[in-house]
Amino acid sequence: MLSKEKTKMSTREQSYLILKQKILNLELEPGTRISENEIAEELKVSRTPVREAFMKLAQEELLDIIPQSGTIVSRINLEHVEEGRFIREKLEREIVTLACAHFPEEYLFRLETNIALQELCIGKNNYHQLYDLDEEYHKILFQGCRKSRTWEMLQLLNSHFNRLRILRLSHDFNWDHIISQHKEIYQLIINKDIANARTVMEQHLRMVVIEKDQLLKDYPYYFI
Repeated sequence: MLSKEKTKMSTREQSYLILKQKILNLELEPGTRISENEIAEELKVSRTPVREAFMKLAQEELLDIIPQSGTIVSRINLEHVEEGRFIREKLEREIVTLACAHFPEEYLFRLETNIALQELCIGKNNYHQLYDLDEEYHKILFQGCRKSRTWEMLQLLNSHFNRLRILRLSHDFNWDHIISQHKEIYQLIINKDIANARTVMEQHLRMVVIEKDQLLKDYPYYFI
């Protein structure tokens, strides 16, 4: 059901955001068939905003709308995953270079706080929260370098990459290693060590690709 706290947001936009979150979090699994009627009933809205949300999600390649057949949550496209990772790797190496040159104290504190919260997730085995904090960590890097619009642009290209990341975290692959890399990048920024910061960031963003083979074996029906 739509949140009453988002009264300023259109019904279409709320429907879109709720559905997108369900898809990204794998609550709606890749290959799942969904219908406008079912979603409209679940969200307690009319079919029109749901139809518009479906169209927007199809443009982002998160839904496959097949004429005379129905709507299916798109499977994770490994070519899109690699493209998303490639773009992030190239951009985030440059972001961390900028951060090493100058990164405001306010944003350093936010990174430190974020890392502390990540460590709490290990004890609670909360991979959804860890994913959100991981996203926030990288977003803070962009914000601290005054590149917030670049971060927002990346989100439009990373939907398949991000679903693979969620699946990876749900399998508890190297949570400690992920957080230790975040700590290392943070310290390298403080030390203004550009060369090592770029290297660690590259290694960090390639971890998903290294671990994808096991995910393909366990969830072959999730991928194309």
